[in-house]
Amino acid sequence: MYTTNHMKGTPMSRVQLALNVSNLDEAITFYTKLFGTQPAKIREGYANFAITEPPLKLVLIQGSGVPGTLNHLGVEVETTELVGAAITRLQGEGLPTVVEDNTTCCYAVQDKVWVHGPDAEPWEVYTVLADAPAMSKIAAEGESACCTPAPTAAVATEAACCTPAAATEPVAVGRACC
Repeated sequence: MYTTNHMKGTPMSRVQLALNVSNLDEAITFYTKLFGTQPAKIREGYANFAITEPPLKLVLIQGSGVPGTLNHLGVEVETTELVGAAITRLQGEGLPTVVEDNTTCCYAVQDKVWVHGPDAEPWEVYTVLADAPAMSKIAAEGESACCTPAPTAAVATEAACCTPAAATEPVAVGRACC
């Protein structure tokens, strides 16, 4: 799903994201499964993936900074069917998922699936279905804008207001998130 270039021979721009990781081997295993491709380069304490679709350069750095330090990361896809294909593939790889259908998040109605990497960094694959008037359904009802499912002991969530806690098995969640 992620490695095909639908416009062969066309130069592509891509976003680069650098993540601090605690265990490079575990991180390589996870991201190989998440993106369905092998790293382009591996060095001591370093690996990178040159992912064609979506255009992304993912850099993994071991031993620098706090492991797993980012709010969340995401891949926007064009349709709910592509989110469904991601759910099927990710669950088929044995990755725990959190599925949110028709949820309000970041002023948009979205279908999405969340997975967590080996350092609890949250990733979402999502599609935008429509605009929404509020950050989340909870904020629209006058409650706190934090839309994260309750954290689990497995994940420290101080900075994870808008991301679901790491799941230990596939779970369908209908809660709103930003």
